[in-house]
Amino acid sequence: MVVPLDKIDHVILQALLLDGRASFSAIARETKLTDVAIKKRFESLKKRGVIDSVSVGLNYKVLGYENPIFLQLRTDVSKNKDIIKKLQGMDFVIELYQVLGEYNLIAKLIVPNLDSAEKFISQLGLIDGVIDLKTMVVLSDVKKSKTLPATTFQNKI
Repeated sequence: MVVPLDKIDHVILQALLLDGRASFSAIARETKLTDVAIKKRFESLKKRGVIDSVSVGLNYKVLGYENPIFLQLRTDVSKNKDIIKKLQGMDFVIELYQVLGEYNLIAKLIVPNLDSAEKFISQLGLIDGVIDLKTMVVLSDVKKSKTLPATTFQNKI
């Protein structure tokens, strides 16, 4: 179900996407509404499922981790449930997606160094049901958007 949004909702979402700590007062000044009205709008967006969380973005490099690694996994679909459960329990796996295509799972890893990555990936290959792995090491972030596509709100405002 697509949730209808108006211009004020758009301003609230954009402000929070750019800075999750943006105060209701600051957003209220931008929209010429009260901070109470913005808080009510925020709560409504949460209730309707538009906002599922407000979180912190981490700089993994500063914390001692290498650039992220993406793994494409081709698995025996009949064993997917067990493989997913194992991957969900692994510390280095920070994101996991089930996808369509030649490979049916994509995992995003952060590791302290490439030696750790090599050991981790070798262990993954031993999991029953993992048929093939493809590894991609991120060289640099080229685009990491913190906004919604402009087309999200064209015709709705």
